[in-house]
Amino acid sequence: MSPGHAPELVLTIQETGAGTPYELTGDQVAALVAVPHLVRLSPAPGGRWAVRGNQKVGTVRLRTRTGGSVHLRLRPKIGIRDLLFLLSYAPADPWRPEQVTAATADDLLPALADLLARTARRTLEAGVLHGYREVEDELPLIRGSIRTTAQLRRTGLPLPVAVRYDDHTPDIPENRVLLAALHLAAYLPGVPRPTCLALRHLADRLHGVRRPRPGEPLPTWTPSRLNARYAQALRLAELLLSGSSIRQEGGTPIPADGFLLDLPQVFERFVTVALGESLARHGIRGAPQDRHRLDEAHRVGFRPDLVLYREGRPVSAVDAKYTFLRGAAPPVEHLYQLLAYCTALGLTHGHLVYAATTSGPAPTDHVIRRSPVTITAHALNLDEPPAALLAQTAALAARTATPARA
Repeated sequence: MSPGHAPELVLTIQETGAGTPYELTGDQVAALVAVPHLVRLSPAPGGRWAVRGNQKVGTVRLRTRTGGSVHLRLRPKIGIRDLLFLLSYAPADPWRPEQVTAATADDLLPALADLLARTARRTLEAGVLHGYREVEDELPLIRGSIRTTAQLRRTGLPLPVAVRYDDHTPDIPENRVLLAALHLAAYLPGVPRPTCLALRHLADRLHGVRRPRPGEPLPTWTPSRLNARYAQALRLAELLLSGSSIRQEGGTPIPADGFLLDLPQVFERFVTVALGESLARHGIRGAPQDRHRLDEAHRVGFRPDLVLYREGRPVSAVDAKYTFLRGAAPPVEHLYQLLAYCTALGLTHGHLVYAATTSGPAPTDHVIRRSPVTITAHALNLDEPPAALLAQTAALAARTATPARA
């Protein structure tokens, strides 16, 4: 540590567990308390603090009030390759599962950086995408069309001419998003030097592209035939960039030195996309995050993870929970939630889907007393290889589709 620099505390925290006891200063405790969605603190013997994970993975560096820092390394309960496979099932399919299973990195950040480098290299092999951008300028000659109103204000000054024209340029939203992600990934902690050099070389190929400033909203792009070859790289880029901010207690998102993933969101996306694909083979459409109303006055809304429709009629609801069940029955609040969904939608069957790292329990039915509703709890073993995990999802689809045939 250099003279005059405040110390950095490195905490390696598992996603689940009783928590590791650490000796923390008041400033370090304050920095961790400010982001309760990242870790949870509780007093431990000997004046220490037990720090537990809170369903986030990645790495982030938190600054303390005295100029020091707390470097959190949040590790998942499941393997990195298994996590990357779940990420491959985000909407729009950002990369193919066979590419994910080929990843050799044992840590999340190097694995994602390596994926971005390989995907961006394939994307840019055919050249940098250009597009037309409308430019308003004042030039010594006419280019495009004259901006009449602006030119008439120039009384007695014929030059320069106020013009509007379309410029064929690489400085388009697709390249801005990709450049921002390449730059971020090149400076993520733990990324090997060869990968960093590859990422910087790829960023250099985007000459003439403006990189979005930190905190600036990302440019929006629309999938089309022209940018189809960019789609996989852009989805992965957006994933990396979305994890580059944190939210402090009671505050808005702020830039973070690192990268974070919210595991409940990752698991929910996998279940809704993979299960939806399997349900389509049974003639059922799965609608993720459909908006519905709980009360007759339409004041209270809710959005189930997945509502199953057959011939336009809702037949079941699915809610994904990134929770590892420890008992024979789901938490009562989960049953309450799905019971409310089924009641409001007029359904007789709902499904809770949980995560597991071993062969989970067989599906269990919970018949609600004095109600026509049955709620079935399922568990997906995330430690299984991709083919086996998809087979579990197909079996789950067959089970959830059965009531719809009745």
